[in-house]
Amino acid sequence: MRWMKPLLPVILAALAGAPAARAQGVEAFYRGKTVRLVVGSSSGGGTDIQARLLARHMGKYIPGNPSIVVQNQPGGGGIVGANRIANTAERDGSEFATMERAIPQFAIMGDPNVRFDPLALTWLGSLSSYRDDAFMLVVNAANRARTAADLLTPGVGVHVGASQQGSTNLTFALIARQVLGLNVDAISGYAGSAKIALAMQAGEVDGELIGIVSIQASQRHLWDGKLVRPLVQFARRTRHPDLPDVPTGRELVRSPEGLALLEFAELPFFMAQSFVAPAGVPSDRAAALRDAFARATKDPDYVAEARKLDMDNSPVSHVEVEQLLRRAAATPAPVIEEFDRLVNRK
Repeated sequence: MRWMKPLLPVILAALAGAPAARAQGVEAFYRGKTVRLVVGSSSGGGTDIQARLLARHMGKYIPGNPSIVVQNQPGGGGIVGANRIANTAERDGSEFATMERAIPQFAIMGDPNVRFDPLALTWLGSLSSYRDDAFMLVVNAANRARTAADLLTPGVGVHVGASQQGSTNLTFALIARQVLGLNVDAISGYAGSAKIALAMQAGEVDGELIGIVSIQASQRHLWDGKLVRPLVQFARRTRHPDLPDVPTGRELVRSPEGLALLEFAELPFFMAQSFVAPAGVPSDRAAALRDAFARATKDPDYVAEARKLDMDNSPVSHVEVEQLLRRAAATPAPVIEEFDRLVNRK
């Protein structure tokens, strides 16, 4: 192999230069570009507000510093936008999207409306692990129901507004009724939490299911003015420090089977505000997007804005998101089947 010795410096130099060349290639691709961030819900809701905050800061951490433009594409509780990013969006790294937390779970369940394998996508991460949040059943303060126990009383019930099938607020309204036994009925078809809030104020519905962070970001006047009252908190193993008198769903569940179903249902909360690009994005661009996502969530200006908006800033890496998805996929089939029957009303 003596003949290789003169070539070794050349080979080593080429290998050393490969990362720099890849970085230059990523920078050249993104320079002067506009990257599209698709939000699968209407404008003004919590997901939209958080996506726009990320868009304001993430571009400066992508080589080439592209601008990021947010486009709302509501439909099917976020399923329309999710299918588009998975199947028809450009796979060159010029587009990524929010992913409603329940949709990957529906894919794992084999829902025919969700046309992709979530583990095949290019996950960037999540803005929230839900560490400092809780998904609440809230009602107008004037409602007869003062506690969750009241909703076990004949003649005392609430109508909550919800989005389409697949949306988290509809799923947990059904869980509140059928797993916890609470007198809760859902009126679906609302295009996001902002529309539901208006319906509550108009008296069309009594309440909604929404996170603390989301309601503080998009409906703060209702929360600060104590115009709504939380009755149950989901996606919590223990009670949230701000809700010491509000029981968790796990406290109210009535059987081991119900607890297993609730745990499966709550898994997506731990990747509560996730962002994803299509499968097949070139690896160097995928790495750049993931790095930019992580760095943006630590940017001092981003952190300050998130704090001002009372947003949970407990980011989750793409590795952790993928681990959660694998865990969900490993849930026993009977639990998944029962959850499927529940949310699809079979």
